[in-house]
Amino acid sequence: MTTPSRRTILAGTAATALGALLGRTALDTSSTATGEAATTPGTIRAARPRWVTSWATAQTAPTPTDLDTSSGFTRTTLRNTLRLSAGTAAGASGLRLRFANPFGTSPIVIGPATVAVSSRQERPVLFDGEREVVLAAGATAVSDPVDLVAPDGRDLLVTTYLPGPTGPLSFHRNVHATGFIGDRPTNSVFLLNGVDVEANGRPTLAVLGDSITEGVGTPDNANLRWPDQYAARFRRRPAVANLGISGNRLLLDDARFGPSGQSRFDRDVLALPNLQTLIVFLGINDIQQPPSQTDPQRILRAYEQLVRRAHDHELDVVGATIGPFKGWTRYTPELDEVRNSVNAALREGRLFDDLLDVDAALRDPADPARLRPTFNSGDGLHPNAAGANAIARAL
Repeated sequence: MTTPSRRTILAGTAATALGALLGRTALDTSSTATGEAATTPGTIRAARPRWVTSWATAQTAPTPTDLDTSSGFTRTTLRNTLRLSAGTAAGASGLRLRFANPFGTSPIVIGPATVAVSSRQERPVLFDGEREVVLAAGATAVSDPVDLVAPDGRDLLVTTYLPGPTGPLSFHRNVHATGFIGDRPTNSVFLLNGVDVEANGRPTLAVLGDSITEGVGTPDNANLRWPDQYAARFRRRPAVANLGISGNRLLLDDARFGPSGQSRFDRDVLALPNLQTLIVFLGINDIQQPPSQTDPQRILRAYEQLVRRAHDHELDVVGATIGPFKGWTRYTPELDEVRNSVNAALREGRLFDDLLDVDAALRDPADPARLRPTFNSGDGLHPNAAGANAIARAL
């Protein structure tokens, strides 16, 4: 499916590998790529910033057990601390916030809101110059640019007031970082689903993933998820959007674990501005979660559909082999054969533009069906922070 001319060769140093895979921005000298003013006879157009996503989260609908988001909020202040991958610089356009409510059924008023990298740098977030915005059901609202310097890898504090009553909200259940509903701690993020910064030639990528990408197995508030550790490898960090949802599958939707990777692709991936590279890191839940998918060809065809659709939007696509899970509660040798069959097909190199071999990075040489003991978070499936680092270094 992939012609040799599309394939990217990853070799040499990490910087060389990143440039080979994600270097289109640096090579593109058109006015669209550089953000220069585009003009036609008789028309003057101001230069526009080229935005990329430095922090993101993928949203799901609330279930009855998600009491906060299913009941909604009235006169409530939400605070979330987000680790940016790529930061902003003095003289750039700052940053902007994105709020979305894809599973909502009624309009919601958002605001006032503020952002800060320290208490002395708090800045108001405006929407078309106003302190509030009405977020329509199913829609996305993008803020005005906020003049704020936030270096690479810094934490951004976002404070959002919801006058309400909001009704049920779209949210991400667990970002593995503590926020607050008023004074009450929570690991969930409500409505907020992205922070964009000016590209300035940075490579950009998104990871369509499950719990391993979300951060399960790594400690909360440590920012040791593998996408965080990947971004931290570089002196000038890429912009990385973490679209991992715990329990997510390629093929089947789930009320708790969200729409499948295929069905959320347009909303979660294609909605990101100026994306260059997509990493598809899904498949283990199709195999191990009931009902288990035991036909490797169905999983491979689902990957192929994602690749086709991503190529339609000029994205490079990196696939990921499925890691070992012996010791996990639902492991069986028969399911492991399905995993190995999928991995063998991916290693043939005909499906994705490039391959992140998670299985090779994590498996125990003494028992390849298991995680290496030093990478096991304790449940047999999810790598710990050291295992997450092994994935980051394998990319």
